[in-house]
Amino acid sequence: MADQIKLSKKDRMSVCWRSTFIQGSWNYERMQNGGWAYSLIPALKKLYTTKEDRVAALKRHLEFFNTHPYLASPVIGVTLALEEERANGAPVDDVTIQGVKVGMMGPLAGIGDPVFWFTVRPILGALAASLAMSGNILGPIIFFIAWNIIRIAFMWYTQEFGYRAGSKITEDMSGGLLQDVTKGASILGMFILGSLVNRWVSIKFTPTVSKVKQSAGAYIDWDKLPHGAAGIKEALTQQAAGLSLDKYKVTTLQDNLDSLIPGLAALLLTLLCMWLLKKKVSPIIVILGLFVVGVVFHVIGIM
Repeated sequence: MADQIKLSKKDRMSVCWRSTFIQGSWNYERMQNGGWAYSLIPALKKLYTTKEDRVAALKRHLEFFNTHPYLASPVIGVTLALEEERANGAPVDDVTIQGVKVGMMGPLAGIGDPVFWFTVRPILGALAASLAMSGNILGPIIFFIAWNIIRIAFMWYTQEFGYRAGSKITEDMSGGLLQDVTKGASILGMFILGSLVNRWVSIKFTPTVSKVKQSAGAYIDWDKLPHGAAGIKEALTQQAAGLSLDKYKVTTLQDNLDSLIPGLAALLLTLLCMWLLKKKVSPIIVILGLFVVGVVFHVIGIM
């Protein structure tokens, strides 16, 4: 029996360091795929000795990948374990590796922003800014050192966690556990993606459906307001009391759609894009098509 190939701690640390640059070749078609493949090169060189195997490994890791740059680390860890088992003869194919990556990157992407960008970084930034505003040079130094300690420690330990978890997953040679993990991660990813559609996708149809003149007292009569600051104050007071800014109540097509099902147009557009991608339409074509349609519809007054 041939000796088992194992990734050393040094190999895994090299991968972790390279993952710092996962967004170094970010592109609109496959997102972080270049940085992802670059991160795995030290491990792939260790695991595969022939040129053909290395080329095949790089090709399967140049597929679409996109998640929070720090939350990519646990996905990298699991992928390292899967590649290690594959190099040692385990029945782990390309579909399995890509499926685990796609299944994990969705839910993890939704965790990274609120934890790092909206919590940890603002807290450290506020501390550093308070020191800097008082003239203390330690402000920016503390921010730089503390942020990188947190970032690097998180990336390393979550990568190691993923590596150990991935090794346990591949012990189930029947594939049942791996299928359950992949399916569960995919379901969670789709749930999070669905909840974020209304936030990320914005469509507003501007055609006017109706324009009705409101009764006196329902809107601000701008001609009767005093001049200067007193008039501005009075207008703000009346608006706070519920008066409309205009004498005409305008209802747009978007208002009617929102009264029926808010976010319906955004959902339909998302489903259309997913259908086009499933039909092997290039993401670049989809992006350019949305850009052109958006500009044309805005010019003719539809959006």
